[in-house]
Amino acid sequence: MANWTWSLRSRDGGMNGLEFARATTASGFDRALIHAAPAHLSIEIVDDLGVVIARTENLDRVGDYRPMTVLSIDDAVISRSEVWPDVSFYGLPVLLAGGEVGMLREWHHSEDHSWWKWSLEFANHTGRPDDWAPPEEGEQS
Repeated sequence: MANWTWSLRSRDGGMNGLEFARATTASGFDRALIHAAPAHLSIEIVDDLGVVIARTENLDRVGDYRPMTVLSIDDAVISRSEVWPDVSFYGLPVLLAGGEVGMLREWHHSEDHSWWKWSLEFANHTGRPDDWAPPEEGEQS
């Protein structure tokens, strides 16, 4: 297992757009969430050796804004959906502006979507071993 680096750029602002996040996750996730994703995105995902896992230049929001966007990777093709997360999204990485990554642990919202609350779990490791992944649920370090 290798780490993946997700580079997300907003195509709004400046001649070449603006970096939204450059985040590192363990590999193997075919879905990831983005909090407050820009409407116009370019995305590149590479492994530790610089091999491109997936790339897209024009991944724009379709429909209304929602606080979370899910990216799905299928055979190097990235798709995007705006979502109100449910339990099926728990355990997915959430990419935050600036590059932090947390794992979604809880999400609750009102039926009319006028409020929401959510919990992320953050873990880290000194250095950056190739096979780093958070410990399994319930393990204590």
